[in-house]
Amino acid sequence: MTLEGHACAFGAGTIINAIATWKGAAFGIDLKTFADVELSESESVITGLIKEVPEGDTRLIERCVELVLERFGLELGGTIRTWSEIPLAGGLKSSSAAANASVLATLHAVGETMPSLEIIKLGVRAAKEVGVTVTGAFDDACASFLGGIVITDNRNMKLIKREEADSRVLIFAPSKKAFSADTNVKRSQLIAPYVEMAYELALAGDYERAMTLNGFLYCGALGFDTEYMLRALECGVKGVSLSGTGPSYAALVKADQVKELKSAWESCGMEGRVIETSINNSGAISFNREGSS
Repeated sequence: MTLEGHACAFGAGTIINAIATWKGAAFGIDLKTFADVELSESESVITGLIKEVPEGDTRLIERCVELVLERFGLELGGTIRTWSEIPLAGGLKSSSAAANASVLATLHAVGETMPSLEIIKLGVRAAKEVGVTVTGAFDDACASFLGGIVITDNRNMKLIKREEADSRVLIFAPSKKAFSADTNVKRSQLIAPYVEMAYELALAGDYERAMTLNGFLYCGALGFDTEYMLRALECGVKGVSLSGTGPSYAALVKADQVKELKSAWESCGMEGRVIETSINNSGAISFNREGSS
């Protein structure tokens, strides 16, 4: 008998990058990653496939499935397939979304449940074990799984605050990729005292100023162009940041700012695409093939 599970989780944008201080903040965005799991007793290993990158590194999604099976003492093998609306290696939390969707789909397949934060922590553990993250990205994983705006202590894997928010989101996603595991951590640590200031703004609910300060700090530390942030500020946007460790930029925008900022970003000259979406507040879901949750 084959057991099947299906789930999706969401991407996220950065308010505070946790690499400098282990304290982070992020918001869910309405771009999805889907996972399909098929398991059976006749198989002995887990094999992964990333639809957009058939030759890509599948260790993360495979490890997520393995950890769920280990958790419940199940000796099963099979396949895990993911596909995504989120640009890969773009700072938009594609790894966190893939991990969350993979864990949730596996639970769906085997008929088990876990508390939301335990699901998130299992995916974070998998990401650490396979080396695709510096801090464990607990903030990104919480935003991806829970939706809304989250503030976290990544070192202790503690959710400090979550609240829902309503905003359009505009993203500039360059064609080039930047993998989190390759980030210059030493450079990031140099700006820690100033990132702490941005984190305090986030704790006070001043998310737009927090993310803008975060963006300028990390652009400086990691060598990314601040022109995209300045163009956003010229359009009247209050909250814009380098997302994650780049190379994408994300801005919280009003409806009447979308067209102007999109035009401004497209005229900057870097190859890439502008994505219009919104903050997602609903969080990850599992579902049957027909789409019913």
